[in-house]
Amino acid sequence: MRLELKTTHKPVRDYYQRLEEFHRLGVSHEGAVSSAFQRLLEHCSRSVGWTFVGQYPYLRRGRRPLSIDGAAVDDFNIAQAYWEAKDTHDDLPTEVEKKFEVGYPRDNILFQSPDRAILWQNSREVFNEKIDNPETLVYIVKGLFEYRSRSQLDWEQAVDEFKPHIPEVARKVVELIEIERRENPRFVKSFNAFAGVCRSSVNPNLSDAAVEEMLVQHMLTERIFRKVFHNSDFANRNIIAREIEKVIQSLTSRKFSREEFLRDLDRFYGALEQRAETLDDYSQQQTFLNTVYEKFFQGFAIKVADTHGIVYTPQPIVDFMVNSVEEILKREFGKSLSDEGVHIIDPFVGTGNFITNIMRKIKTTALPYKYANELHCNEVMLLPYYIASMNIEHE
Repeated sequence: MRLELKTTHKPVRDYYQRLEEFHRLGVSHEGAVSSAFQRLLEHCSRSVGWTFVGQYPYLRRGRRPLSIDGAAVDDFNIAQAYWEAKDTHDDLPTEVEKKFEVGYPRDNILFQSPDRAILWQNSREVFNEKIDNPETLVYIVKGLFEYRSRSQLDWEQAVDEFKPHIPEVARKVVELIEIERRENPRFVKSFNAFAGVCRSSVNPNLSDAAVEEMLVQHMLTERIFRKVFHNSDFANRNIIAREIEKVIQSLTSRKFSREEFLRDLDRFYGALEQRAETLDDYSQQQTFLNTVYEKFFQGFAIKVADTHGIVYTPQPIVDFMVNSVEEILKREFGKSLSDEGVHIIDPFVGTGNFITNIMRKIKTTALPYKYANELHCNEVMLLPYYIASMNIEHE
């Protein structure tokens, strides 16, 4: 990825102009002078298709998150570059050591004051110079945005290769199912039994093709749940996954090897597993999994995605809607989401954003009763159902 940034570009000129204005006004504290560099980073993030997030919460497993001044985040919600600002009077190398002592990341993080920048990549310092001229400034910013670790490159290449493979592999699974339905009585019996369960619990008009699609989705994603999210027992504990596994086992009972069949996707699975290992916090994993699902599903069954309206509500809007309902309950009925008698229905739960958000709002002491009696969810698409199950269980 290349960042198109030159010394003559307006964001670069604006940066130095704002610093001059601060200097003329005698302003040197970090909260003010850092805004000039933040504007430059926001422009660069947009240029490469990322989002700049100020006061980025750097999550660490089992520890309180750190607040980093900013991060450029990709569309999988993974931070690709970090920024920490200091003011003119700080000794920048000393400040860098202080930040590392409390657990700041050491890969692609830029420590910056108005007159100097220090860049760390792959756990080593790669740049430490003054940035009082446009050429050096552009050089260091391009270095920050164009850097890719080996795992990042593998992941991006795997995603690009993965999308066109999905329809082809899915089609082969469907062809295999049709052959086995003609020649494998064991498979026919288990398929019909599973279809019966689906029709009685989900939709009495569910077609065989829709059931076949469930099998395809399960085959292609079971490894993600088992390996990437360290949930090897998911297929055994989840009732739908368990029933599908029985059908898959009968499908593979004669001569078919699931591992051999999916070998073409090994590179994607491997890159996915490696990428997920960098995410320590479950909320990061959840967002990553949601995004993988959306991108994966669109590549697998675009027509189904269109007809089922698979569009997910952004988290800030989810927050607004849940808070609005809570406010109306209090104002109009003297109730809250935590009160008994208030039933919450999410008929299209998707990957569980709404219901997990609501569970966080419910008082801890009220949650066992609410969970057992007054929280209701439904989802007819298999993959989001799996994800929602995991997210709700974790919450």
